Order: sequence, then structure tokens, then C-alpha cells
Amino acid sequence: MSSLWPFFVLAIGIAFIVFAIAICRIHAFISLILAAVLVGILAETLPGIETQNHVLVSIATTMTELGSTAGKIAWVIALAAIIGLCLMESGAADKIVRVFVKAFGEKRAGWALMFCAFFLSIPVFFDTVFFLLIPLAQALAFRLGKKYLYFVMAVACGGVITHGLVPPTPGPLIMIDNLGLDLGLAMIIGIILGIPVAIAGLFIGQYLDNKNPIPVRESSSVRFADLKQIISKEDHELPSFIMAFLPILLPVVLIAAFSFLDTFVGAERLGDIHATLQVLGNKNVAMFLGTLIAIYVYVVQKNLNLADLAKEMEAPIQTAGVIILITAAGGAFGAMIKHAGVGDAIKEMTAGGGISLIFLAWIVSGILKLAQGSGTVAMITTSSIMAGIISDGTALDYSPLYIFAAIAFGSTLLSWMNDSGFWVVCKMSGMTEKETLQSWTVMLTLLSIIGLIEVFILSTIVPHPFG
Repeated sequence: MSSLWPFFVLAIGIAFIVFAIAICRIHAFISLILAAVLVGILAETLPGIETQNHVLVSIATTMTELGSTAGKIAWVIALAAIIGLCLMESGAADKIVRVFVKAFGEKRAGWALMFCAFFLSIPVFFDTVFFLLIPLAQALAFRLGKKYLYFVMAVACGGVITHGLVPPTPGPLIMIDNLGLDLGLAMIIGIILGIPVAIAGLFIGQYLDNKNPIPVRESSSVRFADLKQIISKEDHELPSFIMAFLPILLPVVLIAAFSFLDTFVGAERLGDIHATLQVLGNKNVAMFLGTLIAIYVYVVQKNLNLADLAKEMEAPIQTAGVIILITAAGGAFGAMIKHAGVGDAIKEMTAGGGISLIFLAWIVSGILKLAQGSGTVAMITTSSIMAGIISDGTALDYSPLYIFAAIAFGSTLLSWMNDSGFWVVCKMSGMTEKETLQSWTVMLTLLSIIGLIEVFILSTIVPHPFG
């Protein structure tokens, strides 16, 4: 096998995805599946091709990987979608925002918006969080008569960081599995690394607002006539802050706590309680418990019966279904890239060359993001490639969690018009394409670079943060 052939296979696969999605407007799920099959056909190292029909092996392997990926993420993503609906419709998300804004004060409302987006994006997808918070950003700017771009960027930087760094969003969830990482420890490191970068985003947003202020505008989400009605309910009509925040907090605490105790205390010292903690800290169980609380709050606030509740659950499950299919297809594509020997080829090429694997993970993720637009696909594909390079991570001088973080930060690099997030921000904020390029694209690129620098520094100072 030519040492360069795997790179040609990777390039052809990516080019096909870009052509299919951007030029032919084929749905991402179909495009990714076809690309995965194409990569398998072109691959010279696909298991089973020695004795069976190459094309049929490629199709069968793609479908196997599709099912394998879906099986790992379907339940969690569906639950996250249900939690998101319940938080919004019950007024729980509104309650969280009000408490944060009140705690920080109107002068520091940007901080409140950023932290709200940061935590809400853990179980809720970025576009949903942005849709939820952009009316508040517009209302604050309308009241103050300034700082509209700053408030928009505050929401964007908070939401996009956890979307890429903290499960159960699809990208981080698959990365953790591809790299063989502990879910709880990945959650902890994602939050630790994410907060400083999100704060840096606030200062970048302030700079961009000072340099090129944008007046508050009507958009597809909010009209000026509606701004006074954004928050229509009194505080006492909303859920308590504890009940509102618990569906987000509980799964994170359960998953992270078990991982932390299992790592630093150990099963033997935990004794009989270890089995119980192991069950409660399982991602499927923890997310289910958070979902039950979210549903309870929703039912109480809306006074729903079981028939009404069943009907309300249809929309988030349908939304989750599309996300599961696309993410699973991305996982299948990443797995086929791995089968094609791309990871081994990169490992051979970089052996002895002194190139940083952290930088390699970041730049590969960034290039993939730039080429095809989806941060999730970039994360899944890059983590599959890096998994072939680092194996179990024992040969690294630092924790493979830093590779995970580098991939996540790389996936925010150069978000432009082929990224759905670009259009979410552009259309919901009322900005023009040029203004979005000058703000959203610039900010995400700077956050990506800042995140890389942060990973370099911490991987040197604290190479193994969890022992």
C-alpha cells in the first residue's frame, strides 16, 4: 500500500462531502453515508476485502458502523432533546436566565448571558439556546440603546464552547468513545477548559462592539413590538431555580462524581456503594434521571395529563432523530476513515518529526470544519484519525483529554457560510452576512486559537490532571 494513498482517500472523502452538501444540496445524512461507502471502496486495508466482494464489504461495514454509533448516542441525544423542550416550555430556562441576570446586575448582563448559554448548552443544542436567549439580548440592547453586538456575542461564545467541549452534545459524545476516554473526566476537563475561553469571548465581543457597533434590529425571532412581552410571567409563576437548574446539574454531577471517585478513591475503598454509584453515574441513567425531573417540572407548570405529555414529546424526539442519524452517519464516515489507515499513515509521516499531536489534532479538525462546515463531523472524523495515532494514549506525555480538547477547539475554527451555526446567528440576530463574518467568524477563530494555547499551557504544567 502506498504511504500516500490513505491521504488521497481522506481528501476524496472530504471533497465528496463538500460537493454533495454544499453544491448538490444533498441531505447531510445521505452525503455522509455515501462518503463512508466511497472511502471503504477506495480503502486498501478494509477488513474482509481479501476474501469477499470489496464493494459489498464497504457497504456492510458502513452500515455496521452506523448502527454501532447510533447505539452509543441515540438514547442520550433523545433525552437531551426532551430536557431542552421541557426547560423552554416550562419556563425553567427563563428562570435560570432571570436569576443569572439578577445576580450579575444589568451592567454585567453580558456575563449573565454568557454563563446562561454556557450551562444551558450542556443538555440543549446550540441553535436552541441561541434562539432562547437572543430575545433577551435584543431586549437588553433595546433598553440600553447600545451593546447589541456585545450581547449577541456573549450568547454565542457561551453556547458554542460547551457545544463542542461538554457532552451530551453529539460531537463530544462520539469523540469520547473514539478516543476511549472517561465520560465524567471529559465533562470536568471540558468545563474547566471552557470557562476561561468563554470569558475571553466576552472581551472579544466587547472589542468587536466598540470597533463596529451594530444597532439592535428586528429579526426572524423578535420584533420591536414584542420586546416588552419577552418576559410575560411573574417570578412566582415560574419554577423554582433549584428545580429549573436540576435537570442540567444532576446528570453532570452524577457522571462526573462517579468518574472522580472511581479514579481517586477506587472500587475497593468505595465498597458496596461502588455498584450503586456506577449505575447512577452511567450516562444513560444519569440523563434519564435529569429528564424525569425536567418532565415533572413541565407537567406541573403546564398542568398536562399523560395524553398531552405524550403528544408534546413527539417534537423533540423527531428533532433528535434527525440529529442521531446525521451524527451516526458522521461516526460511520469517521470509522471508515480509520479503517482506511489514515491514522496509521499520519503516525508514520509524523514519527520522529517533532510535530505536536495537540497541534495536529487542532489543525486537522480546523481544516475539516473549514472544508465541510459541520463542527460535529469535524470532531468525529478527527477523533477517529487521532485514535489511530495515539492508540490507548499511554505513549503520550500528557493526558489524551488534551487531544480531545484540541479537537473541540479546532472545530470552531473559521466558521463561515457553510456552517449552519453561522446562519443561525446571522438570521436570528438580524445581522447581515458581512457583519456576521466580521463578528461571529472572527470571534470563533480567536476562541479556537486561545483554546489551543490554553491546551498547550495546561498540558505542559499539568500533563495528567486526574493522575
